[in-house]
Amino acid sequence: MKRALDSIRRGKMVLIFDADDRERETDMTVASQFVTPASIRDMRKNAGGLICTTAHNDICRKLDMPFLADVLAANHDKHPVLHNLAPNDIPYDTKSAFSITINHRRTFTGITDNDRALTVSEFAKLAKGSYSMNDEEARVEFGKNFRSPGHIHLLNSTPQLLSKRKGHTELATAMMVMAGVTPSATICEMMGDDGNALSKEKAKRYAERFDLCFLEGKDIIDFWKRGGNEK
Repeated sequence: MKRALDSIRRGKMVLIFDADDRERETDMTVASQFVTPASIRDMRKNAGGLICTTAHNDICRKLDMPFLADVLAANHDKHPVLHNLAPNDIPYDTKSAFSITINHRRTFTGITDNDRALTVSEFAKLAKGSYSMNDEEARVEFGKNFRSPGHIHLLNSTPQLLSKRKGHTELATAMMVMAGVTPSATICEMMGDDGNALSKEKAKRYAERFDLCFLEGKDIIDFWKRGGNEK
């Protein structure tokens, strides 16, 4: 854990496996403030899942970031089909962490490595700066610098990290808190060539090959509880 936290502080990737009884997936994870085009390219080519950026609940509330499921629910009357599409049968969880999608306003299409890295790094700057702003100021800056929809999927962490939900959103964000960096992580699921998620064993071998830290969710949760890092 200490080696992993040091890696995060240095802008290095760590691999996080959630749990054998949950998604059973390993996510490439990096502190959003250190994301570069090379980080995005690494995730795109060597992980292959969906590149998402998490936000601590403090940031979510400050920026007024809604859960996407709530946005859709608010439009059930206008679009009844959205009621039928409600995510009420997720087999491994009770709630989706998905929030809105964004592009930075200086991007072109938003999907290139350069564009996505710009969106993520600028969001991390805003997230850090939002702590010194009042709510209205933070939300004005959010709208001034970003547009939605976009190509970066934001993920909302639940309050009291790891107390209720223990998904990759909370696990990765908790690692950022414990590392003392801006509490936003950028994550991407590692996919296998067999059409499924990369197995835990293969993810471990990947970590060994590239000298990366591999962590299981249970180890993060235990370290979090022992350190008293409930934020």
